[in-house]
Amino acid sequence: MADINAIIEGLQDKFNAEAANGMEEVFQFNIEDGDNYHITINNGSCEIAQGEHDEPSVTLIMDTETLKGVLTGEEDGMQAFMAGKLRAEGDMMLATKLSALFPV
Repeated sequence: MADINAIIEGLQDKFNAEAANGMEEVFQFNIEDGDNYHITINNGSCEIAQGEHDEPSVTLIMDTETLKGVLTGEEDGMQAFMAGKLRAEGDMMLATKLSALFPV
């Protein structure tokens, strides 16, 4: 589980603030076999926290293996979604912006 925590925390270093200009969104990651996280994007800034947010813009539900693959670029998020490994609730189109916000 430590590697997932490190990958989540490492997103801060990958964050593309330019892609987040004008955005005010919350990405919730519900990990079926691990801890939940949320990422708050606020006009070019990024805050990552453990736990659940009260009002996420989009919630992504998956297991740790899928999360690790998607966040490291080893697995395409859209393919994971189509294969049923990843589910999305809320603004599903927002999920497609993750790769621009956190380039691999």
